[in-house]
Amino acid sequence: MSYNLLKGKRGIIFGALDENSIAWKTAERVHEEGGTFVLTNAPIAMRMGQIKELAEKTGSEIIPADATNLEDLENLVAKSMEILGGKIDFVLHSIGMSVNVRKGNHYTNQNYDFTHKGWDVSAVSFHKVMQVLYKNDAMSEWGSIVALSYMAAQRVFPDYNDMADNKAYLESIARSFGYFFGKDKKVRVNTISQSPTPTTAGQGVKGFDGFIAYADKMSPLGNATALDCANYTVAMFSDLTRRVTLQNLYNDGGFSNMGVSAEVMEAFVKEQ
Repeated sequence: MSYNLLKGKRGIIFGALDENSIAWKTAERVHEEGGTFVLTNAPIAMRMGQIKELAEKTGSEIIPADATNLEDLENLVAKSMEILGGKIDFVLHSIGMSVNVRKGNHYTNQNYDFTHKGWDVSAVSFHKVMQVLYKNDAMSEWGSIVALSYMAAQRVFPDYNDMADNKAYLESIARSFGYFFGKDKKVRVNTISQSPTPTTAGQGVKGFDGFIAYADKMSPLGNATALDCANYTVAMFSDLTRRVTLQNLYNDGGFSNMGVSAEVMEAFVKEQ
């Protein structure tokens, strides 16, 4: 169902890889709600995914950009404003990558070159995106910038590895840059901490199926899906959330406030 929540609004969506991506679902929902946007991803990710299919479906243009490269981001922002015909109303940062996870390096035995690369892609890229938008005065007043996070920024998930550190840093950037963006430009910046979601990127984490099953048993409403996250993001892009900023918002079926659930307790009792 569409409510035209984003009619007339323009944006940039980072990170759509395939139909399992939260960014992909968000792009579909933004399109349904009347928003127009440019899709972007790193050239290597674009070769792996099906972003052209999404562009055709939503009538969007694609601008390849490495989110860690300021020159690419300058080009992305300038071309997006040209294509969309004005300033940007919303941005989704849906980017995350850990080379240590991909290579199977334990958290206590990291390759620090890999650590730095993952930190740059997953967290510092968010600062770079906002810095380019801020310096170019590219955001409309009451615009909305959202980045996707995960509960491992606050709690220990051993196999999430250095991505947990990246997400904690990402959330800190949202608060710190969000202050200046709000004060100077009336733009809001938030992160959404989503339930573990079976995306292509997420499934690279060891024990991810266990994460999903555990979170689902812990959460009174069950895990939030990629579509649930897309709907929440649409709400954050809309004018209905104009005074919400500097927040890390949990979209996790209640998991973040749970100590234990009856289902989890039952599983332990059965094991004894």
